[in-house]
Amino acid sequence: MDTESSIYVAGHRGLVGSALVRKLKALGYRHILTKTRNELDLTNPYQVDHFFEENRPQYVFLAAAKVGGIYANSKYPADFIRENLAIQTNVIHASYRFQAKKLLFLGSSCIYPKMAPQPLMEDYLLSGKLEHTNEPYAIAKIAGIKMCEAYNKQYNTNFMAVMPTNLYGPNDNFDLEHSHVLPALIRKFHEAKATGQGHVVVWGTGTPRREFLHVDDLADACIYLMDKFHAKTVGPFLNIGTGEDLPIKELAQLIRQTVGFTGNIVFDSTKPDGTPRKVLDVSKTDRLGWKASIGLKDGIEQTYRWFQEHYDQ
Repeated sequence: MDTESSIYVAGHRGLVGSALVRKLKALGYRHILTKTRNELDLTNPYQVDHFFEENRPQYVFLAAAKVGGIYANSKYPADFIRENLAIQTNVIHASYRFQAKKLLFLGSSCIYPKMAPQPLMEDYLLSGKLEHTNEPYAIAKIAGIKMCEAYNKQYNTNFMAVMPTNLYGPNDNFDLEHSHVLPALIRKFHEAKATGQGHVVVWGTGTPRREFLHVDDLADACIYLMDKFHAKTVGPFLNIGTGEDLPIKELAQLIRQTVGFTGNIVFDSTKPDGTPRKVLDVSKTDRLGWKASIGLKDGIEQTYRWFQEHYDQ
C-alpha cells in the first residue's frame, strides 16, 4: 500500500474497524473508504456489488461482523451465523469481482476446538469439536478463512485471514447483555463503585484462562501484514495475539483495582465458563517481524479512561 491507495475498511465504527481507521490516518493514508450500516447493508449482495463497482477499492479490510459474548451467542445463534456468513460472502466475492489487490479478513480465536492443545497453533483448525456456546459464530468465521483460501486457489487472488485473540480498547461494546468479558467487567465495576454496591457478580468460576490484545496492537499488525506480505507467504491464516494469558479471576481483580472498586468479587458457578483455556501460538507472526507492544495493565487503564469519557453515550 501507499498513501494514495484506495482502502476500504468494512465495519469502521466497530472496535477493530475504528482502530484500523485511526492507524491508517496516523500513517498518512488519505483515501479511506467507509460506509455506515444505513448507507451500505453488507448482508445485501446487490448493495455490496454496487459499492465495489462504483468505488473500486484496491485494499479491503473486512472487519465488519456481528459479535458478542457468551450470552449473546447463546440467545441469538441464528443471527450470528446468518449475518456473518452473508457479510463475508458478499465482501470477499465483490473484492474478487472488482479486482481488489488484496483483502484481509478478520476472524476470531473461537475457531479452534474447545479442547485443543495449548497454545493454539494454526494447524489445529478443524481438529476437534468447537465450544458449543459460540459454535454458529465460529463456523461462520471458519467459512471465511476457507473462502479466502479457495478464492486464492481458484482465482489467484491475494486474500489473507488473521485470527485475533480476545480484543479490547476504545469503541468497545460495554453493553452488559452483548459485550465480551473485559468491557463487561469494566462497566460492572464502574457502576458498582458509582452506586456503592458491596460486591460484583462475575459469570463462571473465574478459573478459565484468556488472552487479551489491545485493538490498537491488532490494527498495527493488520496494516503491517497488508503492506508487506502476500497471502502465499503467510499461509491460509495467522494468529494475532500476545501469546500470554491469565485466569478470569486475575483479570477481574486487575479491573477492580483500575476502577477503584473496594467491594468483593462473587463468582457465579451456575453460569457457563466457556472454553477452559485459550491462548494463541504467535510464533508465525513473531517470525514475520511483528509483536504486540501494549501491556494489559496499561491497556485496561487506557480503555477505562475512554469508557469514562464516553459512558453517558
